Amino acid sequence: MDAIDNLVTLLSRLPGIGKKSAQRLAYHILEAPRSYSSALAGSLSTLHDSIKRCSVCGGFTETDPCPICTDPSRDASLLCVVERSQDVRVIEDAREYRGMFHVLGGLIAPLDGIGPDDLTIGALLARLRNDRVRELILALNPTVEGDTTSLYIQNLLKDTALSVTRLASGLPVGGDLEYADRLTLARSFRGRVPMHR
Repeated sequence: MDAIDNLVTLLSRLPGIGKKSAQRLAYHILEAPRSYSSALAGSLSTLHDSIKRCSVCGGFTETDPCPICTDPSRDASLLCVVERSQDVRVIEDAREYRGMFHVLGGLIAPLDGIGPDDLTIGALLARLRNDRVRELILALNPTVEGDTTSLYIQNLLKDTALSVTRLASGLPVGGDLEYADRLTLARSFRGRVPMHR
């Protein structure tokens, strides 16, 4: 296997990158100035040394605890549970939420051999015992695994006074009813909100 094939194989292991995309990326890197490929290689080689998991929320950070967990202007009574670290970035980019986060590190998926003990649910429960959280927001993907994980967490907390909420889901802005699948449409009807006059 030559150097280009090796690079294509490595790139194709990235999520969402097939063999054709990996080939395009490999040739793009090869055609770019050497300084670009050196900077890319340097960034990748030091990534695990400079980035770690926050000891509080479990998100990726360069400082521990992370800037979100140490920000005194954030609302510590709100705790948003997400599947992965990149979900924190997506929610932060929306600039609507000013509470705290907890990263589960995955979702319950029995067919893949992932159970509750493989996630940071224990750390979440410890945070809920020790922190002043009044609302737990489950911001998990509306998939079978996301629903299973949400229900599992909700059942663990059913005897507490904690408010457990879930992000609304349904039709996207600019979406067309004709192209909505049955589950999305059902969620849209269940999550309907009153119109303001």
